[in-house]
This record gives sequence, C-alpha cells and structure tokens, in this order.
Amino acid sequence: MTSYYEKVGASTIRDVVDRFYVVVLDDVELKPYFGDVDMARLKRHMVMLLCSVLGGPEVYEGHDLGDAHRGMGITGEHYEKVGAILITVLREDFGAGDDLVEHVATVLGQVRGAIVERPVGAAG
Repeated sequence: MTSYYEKVGASTIRDVVDRFYVVVLDDVELKPYFGDVDMARLKRHMVMLLCSVLGGPEVYEGHDLGDAHRGMGITGEHYEKVGAILITVLREDFGAGDDLVEHVATVLGQVRGAIVERPVGAAG
C-alpha cells in the first residue's frame, strides 16, 4: 500500500507548509503566537512532522508537541482555526483527497490535548 507521503512527495509537503504559514500569519488572532519564532526553523520542523504523519521516512526530531507549545496559552478556538487552515490548504490549494484529509484531521484530534491550554470559549 502506498503511503500518503509517497502519493504527495516531500516537495509538495514543503509547499503545503509554506502556504499554511502564509495563511496563519495573515490571521490577526493567530499571528501573535509567532512574534518571536524562528520561522525557518519552525517550517523545517513542521515539514518533518507532516512528512512523518503522512508515512514518510523523515523522523520528527523536534520537541515533544506538549513541550513545544507549553506556556503559549493556545486556546481551543485557535487550535481549531489552525487545524481548519491546514485542512483547507491541503484540500483547496493542493487537491488532497478525502482519505488524506481525514487522516490529518484524526492526527490533529489525537494531539489536541497536548497543545491546547485553554478549552474553546474559556476566558483567558
């Protein structure tokens, strides 16, 4: 069986990550999370993570997702928004099929608890 990674390839994943961050950084609610972030480094980590999620040979060597996001105060609403952006970029900008999109959505659901510090609607 061919992996999602083999279907899309590393260069497409890099393009997805580039487009994803263009959209994320264009959002006034999300942009503040990235004020002091080395974006080139973050993009490299995101490419490795997405390649790994899609079944590629790249090994994600970044921080544990919980550790990497601890203290950022990420809300459930913002997490959902970022996830929706990723899904939209995959589907609309890169024509990803439903099976790939559903796989990514499942993984987003699995790691949500490690990243979100405040549930949807929680005052901050």
